[in-house]
Amino acid sequence: MKWIPLETQEQLEEIKGSLKPSLIFKHSTRCSISMMARKRFELDWDALPSDTNLYFLDLLRYRELSNSVADIYNVFHQSPQILLIKDGECIYEASHGEISPEEIAEQITVIK
Repeated sequence: MKWIPLETQEQLEEIKGSLKPSLIFKHSTRCSISMMARKRFELDWDALPSDTNLYFLDLLRYRELSNSVADIYNVFHQSPQILLIKDGECIYEASHGEISPEEIAEQITVIK
């Protein structure tokens, strides 16, 4: 798998309109906890279905976009944070040490 950089409002609209599950990983490039959560996630992301769109949001560089994510999906901003989006709704979110590819894969299996 590989990250899709999330850099535009248009991409957020595409995610919201997508029929297949998408993940948004909100990451702070200056935070060691965020860095560790990203590395742990990448080590086990093969647990995710291969057709999952995996978006990476550098929230320091794209702070406005990060704020839009929080508003659109009605979630409290955290970093690191991962959101599972399906049919325009955030159906699962986790932050910090709770970010787990295995748990997300289980959530995706439930919604398919």
